[in-house]
Amino acid sequence: MKNIKGIEEKIFPFDKIAGWAKGKKLNGKTIAFTNGCFDILHEGHIYSLSQAAKEADFLVVGVNADSSVKKLKGDKRPINNQNTRALILASLLLVDAVVIFEEDTPLELIKKVMPDVLVKGGDYTVDTIVGSKEVIDNGGRVVINHLIDNCSTTGLIEKIKSL
Repeated sequence: MKNIKGIEEKIFPFDKIAGWAKGKKLNGKTIAFTNGCFDILHEGHIYSLSQAAKEADFLVVGVNADSSVKKLKGDKRPINNQNTRALILASLLLVDAVVIFEEDTPLELIKKVMPDVLVKGGDYTVDTIVGSKEVIDNGGRVVINHLIDNCSTTGLIEKIKSL
């Protein structure tokens, strides 16, 4: 079996990501940031993450903690716990860093990373994306990716229930 230590090293504690990001920026590298629940990884997630990764040298992914997912999606979610979701994301080659955040929104995490590019899915507008003002005010930009039709975790859960 291959050593997964390198994968686990891509998962950062909330209080350590700022130093990692600063180090990359001091070396002239750019950082893209996106976030979400990523409960059951599907094609839409892979598309969104791959589009985000194209925007900068490094991609940081914020993952909603279990408590946050419950508030957003209901008591029966998440299906996969936060550590599993973080590990799955960290195992993807296009993801450079993963951080679990406990807050309802990723604003404090975005402020710590202060990405060059903030990326979200097409169900948002620049005005409704948490952290967009802070990133833009810092000279960064916001990118909105379109969504893949009929591709959602909720849809997958419903399909599984119907089998």
